[in-house]
Amino acid sequence: MPAETSKQTPMKPVGPRLVIYRIAAWVTGVGLLALTFVALPLKYIWDVPGPTTVIGIIHGYLYMIYIVCTLVLAERVRWRPVTALLILLAGTIPVASFVAERKVTREVREREAAAG
Repeated sequence: MPAETSKQTPMKPVGPRLVIYRIAAWVTGVGLLALTFVALPLKYIWDVPGPTTVIGIIHGYLYMIYIVCTLVLAERVRWRPVTALLILLAGTIPVASFVAERKVTREVREREAAAG
């Protein structure tokens, strides 16, 4: 995903944006896992639709927060739009937000260390 190390434009100071992005990625990922592996089986196997509605709405709001946090970080790190889009899509695939968060964290920390 964000492994674009050659010929990158210098990034602006990230500050607390990386931590905020990491929290948003984890919370969104946990919400999506709860929706996928708890609420949806309850609805379609045991005919209990309530949790799907509640967890689905919560995940929707959490995903919107994840989008904002990702776009703010993308602007600071100066990702190409395709890279930012792939990271945004990670919030819609179970477990992918955790993988994207690790890769993003590694890349941003490496670039911060290289910058000085």
